[in-house]
Amino acid sequence: MFFVHGFLFASWTAHIPQLKQHLGLSDGALGLALLGAPIGSVLAMVVAGRLLPTLGSRRILSLALVGYCVSGPFIGLTASLDTFFVAFLLWGFFQGMLDVSMNTQAITVERFSGRVLMPGFHGSWSTGALVGAVTGAVAVGLGVSLSEQMLVLAAPCLLVVGWLAARMIPDGRAGGDIESSVRTPDGRGGVLQGAVIALGLIVFADMLCEGAAADWGAVYLRNSLDAVPLVAGLAYAAYALAMLAVRLSGNRLFTRFAAHRLLPLLAAIASLGFGTGLVIDSPVSVLLGFALLGVGLGGVVPMILSAAGAVSNVETGRAVAAVAGCGWAGYVVGPVVIGEIASTTTLHTALFLIPVLTATVAVATGTAKALRPRSTGCPPGEDHPVDGGQKRTCDQRVTNRTPNQLDSTRAQVPN
Repeated sequence: MFFVHGFLFASWTAHIPQLKQHLGLSDGALGLALLGAPIGSVLAMVVAGRLLPTLGSRRILSLALVGYCVSGPFIGLTASLDTFFVAFLLWGFFQGMLDVSMNTQAITVERFSGRVLMPGFHGSWSTGALVGAVTGAVAVGLGVSLSEQMLVLAAPCLLVVGWLAARMIPDGRAGGDIESSVRTPDGRGGVLQGAVIALGLIVFADMLCEGAAADWGAVYLRNSLDAVPLVAGLAYAAYALAMLAVRLSGNRLFTRFAAHRLLPLLAAIASLGFGTGLVIDSPVSVLLGFALLGVGLGGVVPMILSAAGAVSNVETGRAVAAVAGCGWAGYVVGPVVIGEIASTTTLHTALFLIPVLTATVAVATGTAKALRPRSTGCPPGEDHPVDGGQKRTCDQRVTNRTPNQLDSTRAQVPN
């Protein structure tokens, strides 16, 4: 599911120049039109937060997948700015709904398995995005229209992944006495409690950096450092590939090292690496800085969302929706903030906001209580050997079971 989400999302981006020309949009109008999907995703976070506790992630995920696959082809059929914005907003709505529901399901699977899995799930998303971007570029080269491409890609995704979605684990008690993956609030905070707000602010800062890197990296290398187009285009590629490497190895990394220790270390590497790259201010140093930024941020979103699912007194779906909504807001705000600072100073100066924010992420992840060990539940990176090899038992009911006991419990979960 994570692969398909990233695959379809990235596959359409290569068509943006052709779409701009087809609709006769200026740069400013295109920027306004492209806000449709993020706005739709933020709206979806609100709706998903209300529906998930009642319907469960498996049902919402299946419905969102159908909407995501069916609405995609309509983007290429629009003939005006207004119709494009509406179609893009609708696609973004289902995109956001799928985002929240699949992360909620991932937390259910992670808790049921008793292992750290979220970085690997997000690594699948990054892999899908990489494959999707290449697929879209090839489609453009072959003269395939956006609608034709989205229809051809959506059909197998809907059939295969839709069938797999029916076999996912229901939210609630995953058999036996394993802890419920959906917590019932007792009136002491909900999504406005301090732990959720703190996690939301961390993801906001992280995604602000991601949005800025995606939109301004190539521009800075090309216009400010006079790099050739090929080198300028490598900025986001270096960032994305480094992030992919961290996420694909993240299951083992965050099993070996506690999240509240590893995340600050990686974020500090991002701050020092990206800041140094800007100080040296050469194409090579900046490219290396973007790669280290990907290293520093690769584990933040998956581990923070996993931590959100472990916050007490709030349902998992609502916590994930609230934190993910903060992330989407940061992703939208990031490029705008960098642009405004650059308009009054320089783009070089504006980009220094990124190492400042990653330093903030380093401090926040090191001090956030939601990322620290607990006596119950299975927060991210908790059930593993640390501090001289001593094993934390985050949930004696899960982590102390034998493989046979776990297998027998899993067998009780309906397909």
